Amino acid sequence: MASAPEVANTAAETTAPETAENDLNINDLNAMKQIIDLASSRGSFKAAEMEAVGKVYNKLSNFLAQVAAKGQQNG
Repeated sequence: MASAPEVANTAAETTAPETAENDLNINDLNAMKQIIDLASSRGSFKAAEMEAVGKVYNKLSNFLAQVAAKGQQNG
């Protein structure tokens, strides 16, 4: 069994990276879109789930398209 200091150090190690790596950016959203596309092409979703997955995918795609358009306007 781990001693108290070891347990405390483990807890600190697991919580610190979460706050430091809690940044979500456009590259992450693009990766999520690709993951959904790949998972759906491999049949990872049940038929009853496809509508919800499709709605999220469409929202994500539209958001990314808007961000890309604003980026092009700002040059």
